[in-house]
Amino acid sequence: MEFFKIRKDIPFMRHALIFNVISLITFILAVIFLAIKGLNFGVDFTGGTLMEVNYAQPANLPQVREILAKLGYRDIPVQNFGTSMDVLIRLPARQDEAGSKLSETIGTALREVDPSAEIRRVEFVGPQVGQELLDNGGLALIFVSIGIIFYLWFRFEWKFGVAAIIANLHDVVIILGFFAFFQWDFSLSVLAAVLAVLGYSVNESVVVFDRVRENFHKMREVSVPKIIDNAITRTLSRTIITHGSTQLAVLSMLFFGGETLHYFALALTIGILFGIYSSALVASPIVMWLGVSRSDLVRAPVRKEGADLPNRL
Repeated sequence: MEFFKIRKDIPFMRHALIFNVISLITFILAVIFLAIKGLNFGVDFTGGTLMEVNYAQPANLPQVREILAKLGYRDIPVQNFGTSMDVLIRLPARQDEAGSKLSETIGTALREVDPSAEIRRVEFVGPQVGQELLDNGGLALIFVSIGIIFYLWFRFEWKFGVAAIIANLHDVVIILGFFAFFQWDFSLSVLAAVLAVLGYSVNESVVVFDRVRENFHKMREVSVPKIIDNAITRTLSRTIITHGSTQLAVLSMLFFGGETLHYFALALTIGILFGIYSSALVASPIVMWLGVSRSDLVRAPVRKEGADLPNRL
């Protein structure tokens, strides 16, 4: 399916060096932000108190946030949980206040404004559990990356695997760089979005690499840069359709999903936008720099011994 068809190949590889320099600069900036500012880990990783509060009528979330701000808790996640009358509050850990005393203090403050406020559940997440979740999340990223390399290595050639993983890690680091620069809350849902972006980006890389392999079979007298240009150009319409449709769904979560889905959708939005760029303009130039050739993907026909001899009666 194509909304439009580009008849003349766009010379992407002519500007491959510029694209790679831009990617390198953004990657370095993201690494600098991560090193200087670091990620603003949420309660899932740092530990803290999780409170579920029930109201007799739909809860006034801005009012709840205002009450918590007066108690010294600013910019913390306050969201509906299940229904509009249930509220989930995530509080960071404090060394000077026990979890039981904290829940009593907050419960009293909420009931002073609305007597129907009832604390249904209080859970404490220790820092050791948060560190374990962080370690497991890091291992998940490593194993996913290794799996992508081997998958593309066996499906295409090792040069494609190296190019794809560099491009995909480029997307991941840039997402983390945004979260470090703006100090957005980094939670388990954001980590899930990062892993989703890895899978999403590699799918786009596979589509382009498939067309490159197909072009090596069909376009025998054409240079490698022109083969890659043709592959990217011919998949451009498909890329716009699929990424555009996905981005519409993600943007609906970002603008209408509430605070629960906000950072999850934000990470996906950044990942999808940079995924479009990296699949075509990062992975493909790296494949070209690594010296991919027709012999890497097209096997020479095997000639049987004596096949050229005339048949004898």
